Amino acid sequence: MAYFTVLWKTLFFYFLIMIIYRIMGKREVGELSIMDLIVSIFIAELAAISIDNYQENVFISIVPIIALVIIQLVISRISLKNSKIRSVLDGNPSIIIERGKVNFKEMLKQRYNLDDLLVHLRSRGIKSIGEVDYAILETSGKLSVFKKDDDKNRVYPLPIIVDGKIQKNTLYQIGKDSTWLHKVLREENYQLEDVFYGFYQKNKLFLIKKEALK
Repeated sequence: MAYFTVLWKTLFFYFLIMIIYRIMGKREVGELSIMDLIVSIFIAELAAISIDNYQENVFISIVPIIALVIIQLVISRISLKNSKIRSVLDGNPSIIIERGKVNFKEMLKQRYNLDDLLVHLRSRGIKSIGEVDYAILETSGKLSVFKKDDDKNRVYPLPIIVDGKIQKNTLYQIGKDSTWLHKVLREENYQLEDVFYGFYQKNKLFLIKKEALK
């Protein structure tokens, strides 16, 4: 009877957790945020405890699991619309290489050593740091790399506006200023605070309004 109970609970939590992760959204394991990782660990631990204590009612573990999922969905919704909360929960991307120069101060801050950097570059077929124009350590821990050849051709998108805020460093990089940006926004009948994301690619500004998220 005990073996049957353990088997039944295992199958039950297998399908329950699969449904939960479908509800929480699709993300690769390497792209999980800190909050996602915490919730994942808690859910796995609660499921393991329930299976181990086969005499315990399975619904005792379901309640905290559902509570965690609801909390996660609410926080995700709030952070999607609030950049400050998103920054506190997920952190911000860090520029490790800028214009071909390694930012050792930022590497030290993120506890990201030179070996880590070189391993990531080699995995992308990059032989030396000299080939890199920008390298950004994302909040997921993934390293986004842009080569100098890509920069010459402007093939990768450059963020100009993020959640209604102007990215001045990017404007400086493309040789533009705030006056140019506001002029483009007026021509497109956009208000700065209404723009969720705006990026510059192939000499053109692309805009995504916040209302698209509602």
